[in-house]
Amino acid sequence: MRRPLLRRIALLVGPALFVAACSSAIVIPDLPPIGKATSRTPVWQVRLGGGGPASFLEPAVFGDHLYAVSASGLLVRIDVRTGRELWRRDLDAKVSGGVGASANLVVVGTTNGTVIAFGTDGTERWRARASSEVRGAPLVHDDLVVVRTVDARIAGLDSASGERRWMFQRASLPLIVRGYSALSMSGPTVFAGLPGGRVAALAALNGNMRWESAVATPRGTNEIERMSDVIGKPWVGRGEVCAVTYQGRAGCFNVENGNALWARDMSSSSGLGGDARFLFVTDDRSRVFALDRGDGSVVWRQDALRGRQMSAPAALGSEIAIGDVRGYVHFLSRDDGQVVGRAETDGDPIDVPPVNTPAGVVVQTRGGLLAAFATAR
Repeated sequence: MRRPLLRRIALLVGPALFVAACSSAIVIPDLPPIGKATSRTPVWQVRLGGGGPASFLEPAVFGDHLYAVSASGLLVRIDVRTGRELWRRDLDAKVSGGVGASANLVVVGTTNGTVIAFGTDGTERWRARASSEVRGAPLVHDDLVVVRTVDARIAGLDSASGERRWMFQRASLPLIVRGYSALSMSGPTVFAGLPGGRVAALAALNGNMRWESAVATPRGTNEIERMSDVIGKPWVGRGEVCAVTYQGRAGCFNVENGNALWARDMSSSSGLGGDARFLFVTDDRSRVFALDRGDGSVVWRQDALRGRQMSAPAALGSEIAIGDVRGYVHFLSRDDGQVVGRAETDGDPIDVPPVNTPAGVVVQTRGGLLAAFATAR
């Protein structure tokens, strides 16, 4: 789907899916036999409704509570252990950016560039204007809220008032990938994937760039071939930050200075996750890889879900969880990639990675269903 956007074109990329105006119907492969894997049922379900085309609305977890929002603007707080809804608020606005949360603040962004903050009791605290539609869930940390907008800007807002503290901006590109995107933070540094295949480290205090490094270099004879944007959320380990691009590479960088540690050719439409040993990447064919964090070598590859337009993986101890375009959640062994479990939701696509909680894993479908599943830890 092509959409004019501030003299640019946003090309929509869902989990392993490139959607263009002239694309033909895409055939989704049948599910492979479950074999020795177990069929899992939800521990609880909550329906928000109000879905939309590839809305990329990511829930947020803080402590024992989950916050989620629908595309139509229904915001809820849920006890992750029981699924009990503690409160809900109708924002009377179309939401584009998912939810960010901290110990005392819950923040969402809208399609018209409004950032709305609530206390954890559901009381509205403030509204602020961003430069354009909010892209990705706001990052909420201590006294700072960081939001990214579709016009290639990142803004730091005061968490008490919503007043802008700083603005970071990169020159816009003719084409951008409109897919799952989020910010990361470690210590005093915010990490952001940028159009053009670059990752940047920004000082949380003032938005100044600490370093910027290329994950991939755009190549090709036209603008579409040269698209190589960072997809998903940069993953931060103890000493490295890692990212993957569409039509490019996956790589890791020194978290302090941005020096490249390793890179390997790989294209993803979904993003990556990680744990103490591995990076887990869903490539644009929906093959799932485990890469060694030290050198990027392939530890295992799972091809059984190829073509099912998988989300980014979420690491869950001894398992990883991934959603697909038909609303199934697949559980893989983190050690060898074998499918160990499968669960069904409402049949709508799962565009964002499953969310790890103290009580298991939660997925949000495009149709607005929240479903929680127990996992092997």
